[in-house]
Amino acid sequence: MKYIFFLALIISIISCKDNKKGVVNYSKEDLNVTTSIYPENISKIFEAHGGIDNWKDMHSLEYTMVTPNGADVTITNLKNRKTIIQMPHHDLGFNGKDVWVKNKDTATYKGKPRFMYNLMFYFYTMPFILADDGIIYKSVDPLVVDNISYPGIKISYNTGVGESAEDEYILYYDADTYKMTWLGYTVTYFSKEKSKTFHYRKYSEWENINGLELPKSIVRHNYDENGPTTVYSTNSFNTIKLSTEAPDNNLFEIPEGATTY
Repeated sequence: MKYIFFLALIISIISCKDNKKGVVNYSKEDLNVTTSIYPENISKIFEAHGGIDNWKDMHSLEYTMVTPNGADVTITNLKNRKTIIQMPHHDLGFNGKDVWVKNKDTATYKGKPRFMYNLMFYFYTMPFILADDGIIYKSVDPLVVDNISYPGIKISYNTGVGESAEDEYILYYDADTYKMTWLGYTVTYFSKEKSKTFHYRKYSEWENINGLELPKSIVRHNYDENGPTTVYSTNSFNTIKLSTEAPDNNLFEIPEGATTY
């Protein structure tokens, strides 16, 4: 018994010494958890745009997008994705369950509400929207535009994630700075089937908002089987508000006289 006791004591002393030399007390360390959650390349992209931890601290996003019909103001709760788009002739909202449209005058809303309510939100919140749950990442061949090669990360979704789980995105980034440059994407909302046709948008202007790099403009391109070609249109954004405080929940509730979808 004495032998066992002294053996245990010696092992304990050695363990304590080893702990002082090499074992880290993680409760006292400032850890970057993103490196263990996301692949290295997407983590570097998040970091180049201000950091995923900084993004996840935010609760409210508001931006104005200029359109041919006027200015559309979008307000979104970043935690539950409730949203409202205040347009000149309509309000389009999502209360967490239902999508709704409220007409402000006699003009008829001609879009597809469930397709449109978060369409530009997804484009605008790149690359951070690609940190959502249920995403699968895969490195793919680079996109070559004007003799410049942009490495790519393909993003797909687990079954049942979002309105269109069959959608796929490819984020192409600058090989030196890791800044996002191009986005390839498929549209499957209407067919509900995977598509091999990729559309393209270019991210060339960024604006620093609360330490995060968000797009100032996004350029939609025509395309062929080899990738993007000529410019199709440009979406410009201004009056950006990003806050750690949640927006008023009443903004998203279905107003009287609205139509739900």
